[in-house]
Amino acid sequence: MKKDYPVPAGYLERETEIKKSRFIARIAPVASRDEVKTWLEKAHQDHPDARHICWAYQIGRPGSAAEAAMNDDGEPSGTAGKPILSVIQHKDMGDVLVMVIRYFGGIKLGAGGLVRAYAGAAESVLSEVGRVFHKPVRPVNVVMGFADEQPLRHWCDVNSVELGAVTYGASVTARVLVPEDQADAFSAFCDAHKLDYSFET
Repeated sequence: MKKDYPVPAGYLERETEIKKSRFIARIAPVASRDEVKTWLEKAHQDHPDARHICWAYQIGRPGSAAEAAMNDDGEPSGTAGKPILSVIQHKDMGDVLVMVIRYFGGIKLGAGGLVRAYAGAAESVLSEVGRVFHKPVRPVNVVMGFADEQPLRHWCDVNSVELGAVTYGASVTARVLVPEDQADAFSAFCDAHKLDYSFET
């Protein structure tokens, strides 16, 4: 069974100043490239005058991420996105985006100074953000009679399982997001109540 893995509990922002340059680091939980794009657009709206908005993200399980990317946004190659991503990977956190917004202060930092500055900015938010554990879930489609809906809702409430869309027609159809470690218990509940269910693959 897959183990849970930590993801950021929410959004956090921290600011540092190095040789008159401002580095504003932001961290946010992300589950898709579209969410990454939305957060980056917001950073550009909030800081239209910033010289650089560099970033890196990792989606999926730390150590075997489904997707990861980085961007130096005009800084010398390898001095911004890569150190941000390195810190993310070192922190063993998944589904995470770190953006570092830089206002240039007039003093050049050099390649080594930039690497340290961006890594330090990423560290400032990654070390302070809360962590929550992402439980892998398996969506299940359940078809049942109207009388079976209340017992299903009760089971979901008692077991803290998310009940998704419910549609009504000749019968009731529900989509349930069952954590992997509760899949067997959910199957047993459905079998006991003679519910027609199928796990999405």
